[in-house]
Amino acid sequence: MKKVNWGILSTANIGREKVIPAMQQGQWSHVGAIASRSLEQAHKVAAELGIAKAYGSYDELLADPEIEAIYNPLPNDQHVAMTLAAARAGKQVLCEKPFAMNAAEAEALREVAGRVHIMEAFMVRFHPQWLRARELVRSGVLGELRAMQVFFSYFNRKPDNIRNRPEVGGGALYDIGCYAIVAGRFLFEAEPVRVVALFDRDPEFGTDRTVTAVLDFGDGRRLDFTVSTQSVPYQRVQVIGTQQRLELEIPFNAPLGGATRLFVDDASAPGGASAVAETLAPCNMYTLQGDAFSQAVRGVIPLSYGLDDALCNMRIIDALFQSERDGGWVDVVGVGPRVVF
Repeated sequence: MKKVNWGILSTANIGREKVIPAMQQGQWSHVGAIASRSLEQAHKVAAELGIAKAYGSYDELLADPEIEAIYNPLPNDQHVAMTLAAARAGKQVLCEKPFAMNAAEAEALREVAGRVHIMEAFMVRFHPQWLRARELVRSGVLGELRAMQVFFSYFNRKPDNIRNRPEVGGGALYDIGCYAIVAGRFLFEAEPVRVVALFDRDPEFGTDRTVTAVLDFGDGRRLDFTVSTQSVPYQRVQVIGTQQRLELEIPFNAPLGGATRLFVDDASAPGGASAVAETLAPCNMYTLQGDAFSQAVRGVIPLSYGLDDALCNMRIIDALFQSERDGGWVDVVGVGPRVVF
């Protein structure tokens, strides 16, 4: 079947360095055009990546009748506006996370959600290690799932980096806390009923540089996470059941084209000595994500995650920011019934 012809909004690093090269390896995806506010920059990146068309404005790209799907890696504050513009132009849209600055802003996309596919780009949900982790949880080998612990950090104090600019959606919760939230929703297969969080903000940038949160999923199930933009780079996920523990070694920045490992430990020996490693075959999760979306566009498979899923994530993020303002637990409202994974 014919590959889906993709257009890329902007020459952002994540697209140029990770997503576009991965999609170009896909069996269902073809990157046919790229746009930038600078035509010179668009031509430069198109030449580097072997993309046939380059546009000096986003509107020109959206007007191209040959482009079927759009990848939107623009800054967070532009996600909704440009996704809406692309959808109104009849394009399917894969939009980088976080989907919006808040859930109310994202609600505007209900106008077009029934006409085109719209998905938030959490590539980890297509990685075999996460699918295997969920399979293990569902199998009952861990016993009853009780708790998850997530840590995710890097160090970045560059003043001109968008991650350090609050007005465009910088900060730890938007940038990497959303991954911890998705991890909990993915493995508990439920939505949290209430949340509480502690924020530490950079005195110069005003961004949340460290966030620690607890999400209560009900029935004694908890996710606690810490994310930081100003700590030593590290990431790990622990999944704790009544019988065994599951650990994801490199959960979020899994090596592209490389193998990954997860561990199951019955705690029969101290210090993790009883942990049994399972190695997952090499893959590129961005390739898998792009092909899954393209197959949904072609009608081969259903869309894995749509607007309702993204809105659930945004409402949880909204509640965490509300917890910072209120200084206590906040109920998560409006998440609706559990979306199908």
